[in-house]
Amino acid sequence: MGEVDPAFIQAEEHRPKLESTEAQGIPLIDLSDLSNDIVKKVGDACRDWGFFQVINHGVPLEKRDQIFKASREFFGQKLEDKNKVRRSEKEVMGYYDTEHTKNVRDWKEVFDFTMEIPTLFPSSHQVYNQWPPYPPQLREDCEEYGKEMERLGYLLMEVIAKSLGVKAERFHGFFKDQTSFIRLNHYPACPVPQLALGVGRHKDAGALTILAQDDVGGLQVKRKSDGVWVLVNPIPNSYIINVGDIIQVWSNERYESVEHRVKVNGEKERFSVPFFFNPSHYTMVQPLEEMTDEHNPAKYKPYNWGNFLATRKLSNFKKLDVDNIQISHFKISELS
Repeated sequence: MGEVDPAFIQAEEHRPKLESTEAQGIPLIDLSDLSNDIVKKVGDACRDWGFFQVINHGVPLEKRDQIFKASREFFGQKLEDKNKVRRSEKEVMGYYDTEHTKNVRDWKEVFDFTMEIPTLFPSSHQVYNQWPPYPPQLREDCEEYGKEMERLGYLLMEVIAKSLGVKAERFHGFFKDQTSFIRLNHYPACPVPQLALGVGRHKDAGALTILAQDDVGGLQVKRKSDGVWVLVNPIPNSYIINVGDIIQVWSNERYESVEHRVKVNGEKERFSVPFFFNPSHYTMVQPLEEMTDEHNPAKYKPYNWGNFLATRKLSNFKKLDVDNIQISHFKISELS
């Protein structure tokens, strides 16, 4: 096994197969025409897959190219240079290379930046970005790209709202003082792709994730119908969208957040840029009134998003003996 740290090695039942089923079923949705038919397609995708891909989304290709170029330049530096903006328990934005998912180390390095400056957290905690000196255009490229992601995020939330039968702007108020952030991911080529994962199996805790990936690919989604891991093939200039835990709760489980993971490649490095669209820290997450009635009562107790996120982030830095906090902890028992 050579030089590979055992911290990266997945338990046998979670190791990836090198041959992958391709996800033919993940819907590809054209956003150039937001007709009722498209709204229905988005709703069906959220219900059946928890994932879909979009084209004609309005994000200029040059903005996407610029952030990928800046990402390659940043990660191409020596570790000592990247460590100038290293994340810590106090500085939660910046560079990091020892993240754990389900208590196994991920084969990746990341750079995180937040959308609101400062981003407010519980107990008056304020989060700021750390910008590296190199590449010099990284900050501008990231901030410009962030504006595009925010616009697309609001548009997608409107379509999802309509698909649930509520007003298009129903979700907008939750994102005032948002805690959204963007991550630059770099997955180096891995000598043991059959033993390690770029990111282990997980569900996204926030509302919505918008992912740009390069042409190497590696994202796998757990198919709801049979539990098989299927590979999401990169489509040029498309975005992969997935429902997060918060939409699962808001929709009272009409839509479901689905497990996904990232395979690593034995020969090629991979880059991706996810945008995590998250509400304000003071949001109490609970099923929408419109999604509940006497025949379909609320399936979750309200929880505070900021406290949930703060607990989650802490567990990314420390190997814990238990899984980190999940929405299942707020599920109302059918017996109660």
